[in-house]
This record gives sequence, C-alpha cells and structure tokens, in this order.
Amino acid sequence: MTSRTVTLLDVARTAGVSKSTVSDALQGSGRVAEATRDRVRAVAEELGYRPNSAARRLRRASTGAVGLHLPATATRLDYYMNLAFGAVERAQEDGLDMVLLAPSGAAGGRIASRVDGLLVIDPEPGDSAVPGLLDAGVPVVTGERYLGPATGPSGAVVCDNAASLTALLDHVTERGARRPALLAPSGSSAWATALRATAGSWGRAHGVTVTLRTVPFAATPAEAEAATRALLAADPAVDAVICAPDGSAPGVLRAAAALGRKVGALSASGPSGPSSASDVSGTSEASGGSDGHSGRSEGGGPGMPCGTGAAAGPVGAGLLVASCVDGTATRAAEPPVTAVDLHPAAYGRACAELLCDILAGRAAPDTVRRHSWSLETRASTGSRG
Repeated sequence: MTSRTVTLLDVARTAGVSKSTVSDALQGSGRVAEATRDRVRAVAEELGYRPNSAARRLRRASTGAVGLHLPATATRLDYYMNLAFGAVERAQEDGLDMVLLAPSGAAGGRIASRVDGLLVIDPEPGDSAVPGLLDAGVPVVTGERYLGPATGPSGAVVCDNAASLTALLDHVTERGARRPALLAPSGSSAWATALRATAGSWGRAHGVTVTLRTVPFAATPAEAEAATRALLAADPAVDAVICAPDGSAPGVLRAAAALGRKVGALSASGPSGPSSASDVSGTSEASGGSDGHSGRSEGGGPGMPCGTGAAAGPVGAGLLVASCVDGTATRAAEPPVTAVDLHPAAYGRACAELLCDILAGRAAPDTVRRHSWSLETRASTGSRG
C-alpha cells in the first residue's frame, strides 16, 4: 500500500480494532488502552498511513448538528416518525440540531463537513448509502446492529427482537392457537433477520409448524390483506396470524372478515390439526409468497382474485391476530390488535443519547445499549386491552 491508499479502515482491519478506536488512538482522544493505542500507532506507521489534514480539521470543528438516516420507506410509517421526534428532542437537549438525510445518502466527505455525528436507523446491508455513512469520518450510532460487510458503527442501540416475537408466539398459543403463521419482513436488516430466524427456532423448540409468508419490509395494508387471503386459502388450519410490518394489521383484519373468520377467539369447531402444509416442526414457507422487493404477492396481489371463505376454513372459525409493531393502526383497529410496543420515541431518544454521550466523551466508542419493549394484549387475541 502507498500513503495515498491507506485508510483508517485499513489500519483498523490490520490492528484488529474498530475504525473509531483507530481514530481515537491516533488523535489521542477517547478511552483507549495505552497498549491498544501503541499497537494502532505502530500499525499505522508500518502501513504508511497519513491522515488527511483537511478531514481532521473538519472532524474537530463542531457543526452543532447531527444527521439522521432512516430507511427509504420511513416517511409513511408511524414508527419511524415517532422515533425521529424522540431523537430530535434528545439531541436538542445537548444543543444539537438534527439534519434529516435524504434516503439516497451522500458522499461521506460531504456529510462529515455538515454534521458532528450520525444516527443510522435499521441499516440494511442492501442500502447503498450505508457504507459511505459508516465511513464518513464522524461517530455513527446505529439503531439495531449493522449486518453488512462495511466498517462497524461507533455504537448501537438494540432491541431483543427474538424475545419480542417469542412473546407473541407464546401468547397466541396460550390463547389456543395450534398453527400460527408469520407475515415475515423481507430484507437482511437485523430486525427482519431475527424475526425469520426466531419463527424457525421457536417452532422447532415447541414442535409446532410456524408458516412463513414473506412480505415487503414496509408492506401496506393492501399487501398484507392479499398475503393473508392467500395464506389462509393455502393452509386453512392456520389459526393465528402475526404480521411484522408496521401498519399492516388492518389488512389482516380485512382478509379475515372477507373470508368469514372471526377474529379474537378460537372455538372447538375452528381449524386445528394437520393441514395441506408440511406438518413438521419449525417453519414452512407458504406457497405464493411475496418476492419482498417489488411489493407484489405471487399468491394474489391487490386487485387479483383471492380465495373464498370456504377455501380458507369454515365460516365463523376463529383467528387470532397480532402485530410485531404497535402503533395507531393496531390501537384504533376493530378489534384492537395485540402488538409489541417498541416505544419508538424512547428508542429515538436512546439512539440520540448514545451519540451525544460518545461526542461528549461520556461513553466509549463501541458501546452497545439495549432498549426495552412491552407486549400489549388486546381483543384480537381474546385478551382485554
């Protein structure tokens, strides 16, 4: 390597530490052990690393602002809007303005000149903007872990998404469900990955088939309705549907009503036992699932013919409905839908607080903090709200 090609990431990889640790070690800042600082400096000298003086001046000069990067679908989802308000409120407490970044992102150097740090929420490995943001030369805190190959963030705030889906599956089975299904989000974000993996591990542990139907990460109610109709037509024994995407629960309720399924209670006459789906523990992928990218459902999209009530089980058979994300759509539904409250405003505050703490030296780089959730049980699973 020459001095013109060696980057902080090159030094970090060779030294076996994070990029933020390299930055702190070379600048004499942060909480870096002396032995680590010496090793990083030795590696940097060996590789011929030369810091970009202009970039260093940009990083040291406070802009009084931090950036917020949200998924491209965020503008129509209550969850992300509430999260953003919480983040803005917390940043202002440290005298920092919040800059909302365009979904397409921007070159790391330009971002570094405009903000002191970055929040990157639900980073998707397939999002082309994320690697540049992580390598922008300023502290970065992610909401959920980044599972991609680029350099890691300076810190992260994470939820136990496996535990929240486990709680939903436990709840619907306690209420009588014997064949639950999950409208699982597509993509490779930490949230989507954890939900799909948990459905399989929970099913294997309990000897129950959890039927999976993949839908877009931000599936609309219409997409959720089409997926649910196709799901119930393909597997009439499904007696509980857990929908992952924020705001999609009303579509599940509409599908249930159209197919004559009674939401909120199971009865002895309802579907139960083996069905046409593969009756093995773990997960089975229902036929005709969404491709997860175009937003169409191969098993019957919006405007396409769907199954009849007879095909989806006896009219009046019970169906439990729950959601992985709580919000206005679940609380205002009829009946109200049992859901996991991720406390998005508090989550946004927690992400901004960690970034502020790292910027002020109150928290060490590479800090990971956990955020709590709660299960709100309501009439859609036969529970009192």
